[in-house]
Amino acid sequence: MIIWLNGAFGAGKTSAAYELNRRLPGSVVYDPEEIGFFLRRSAPCFRTPDFQDVPLWRALNYELLREIDAGNPDGVIVPMTLVSRPYYDEIIGRLQKDGVHVRHVILCASRETLLKRLRRRSLGMLGRERFAVDAISRCLRAFDGDLPGMRVETDGLTVLQVAEAVAQRCGIALRPDGRSALCRRFDSLCLWLRHIRM
Repeated sequence: MIIWLNGAFGAGKTSAAYELNRRLPGSVVYDPEEIGFFLRRSAPCFRTPDFQDVPLWRALNYELLREIDAGNPDGVIVPMTLVSRPYYDEIIGRLQKDGVHVRHVILCASRETLLKRLRRRSLGMLGRERFAVDAISRCLRAFDGDLPGMRVETDGLTVLQVAEAVAQRCGIALRPDGRSALCRRFDSLCLWLRHIRM
């Protein structure tokens, strides 16, 4: 199974993905953004404001996800914002047509919650999150009806609660979380540090 976690920037996709990964033994997290960063570094023709507009990005992610799913029976978790219906069809829809079991889950949050999370993520420097802030309206419109998927409202939920809601929607059982509150905070800090955008 592929669990694609969609949602606006700040919806909690990455945090939920790694929480699911920690509690689903054998699962892997695949981040399509890494292909976009690779393409941008590789050649000037790929340095667009949104690498999703590059057909090669969509083709590579489709092929890689198909191969990773085939070689990983314990599940693949994909945290990635995807708001264009044609792009959705090119990747997720095509995988589903090929018989790959893809669960598309949209993590939803209010504009106020998204801005609060982006502010916290950027240590109050929202200017560093300009692309994410500018994309909020487009994301909210797309998730209000253009894209099919199971919705999880994340306003007021902890990362653990979001992961459990996703697992419930996908019909999977998570390993119990035996960490202390201090360990959870430490894990959260490590994840934040690992995903700082310079």
